[in-house]
Amino acid sequence: MIYHKTDEEIELIRKSCLLVSKTLAHVASILKPGITGTKIDQEAEQFIRDHGAIPGFKGYHDFPATLCVSKNETVVHGIPDGKEFVDTDIVSVDCGVYWNEFYGDAAYSFAFKGVGEEVIKLMEVTKECLHKGIEKAVVGNRIGDISYAVQSLAEKEHSYGVVRELVGHGIGKKLHEAPEVPNYGTRGRGPKIQEGLVIAIEPMINLGTKRVTQGDDGWTIRTRDRKQSAHYEHTVAVTAEGPDILSDHSYVEDVIKNSEYLSEIR
Repeated sequence: MIYHKTDEEIELIRKSCLLVSKTLAHVASILKPGITGTKIDQEAEQFIRDHGAIPGFKGYHDFPATLCVSKNETVVHGIPDGKEFVDTDIVSVDCGVYWNEFYGDAAYSFAFKGVGEEVIKLMEVTKECLHKGIEKAVVGNRIGDISYAVQSLAEKEHSYGVVRELVGHGIGKKLHEAPEVPNYGTRGRGPKIQEGLVIAIEPMINLGTKRVTQGDDGWTIRTRDRKQSAHYEHTVAVTAEGPDILSDHSYVEDVIKNSEYLSEIR
């Protein structure tokens, strides 16, 4: 069952999402070659707890960390480890918090300065896919309209692989609620979008094949051809005036503008 939120509930979700956004910005401020996933995960957990909230992912179905840290060919659900990042890495950081009984969720993919133009283009298109999907999150549309917007830009215009096995989702008092929000689909199909719907839209787009594999840890999802994958995510509320983005990537992007280690993704 899809649970539509009140205005008051949406504001509580926004508060959680903005803390996620600020946590991602804190990660961006320390992200550089030589640092490890373990270190940025520790920093993120401390940042969240210092603000009176709880990491949303840690312990969720026994996930062991605060962040999903997914590098290069890892699509999503990467477990932070002690390997140092290098200048040619791209790193997707997905974060959730639980605060005032509501979850917030957002993700951003970072590129170090040594990342080539082909991969930067993938990241830019993935980010554009996110915003194309958000544009369709309006009253009267259907979930398939969001899905089609993402898929058509990634596959038809750029011949990238759109991951099928993982999807966006409703969010609220639970981290994952109905409805599922696939990144592929047919216009006019799926649940009808109504005012008060709150969903996490999160394109996962691969440079090569859409096919993925799961690691022995039960979490890590990688591209089958081991080419790079990018991932961006916003939590969005549907209002009578249109989509209201509750998370905010500008916190992250303000940090990136002044970073000597990270490339801007437009």
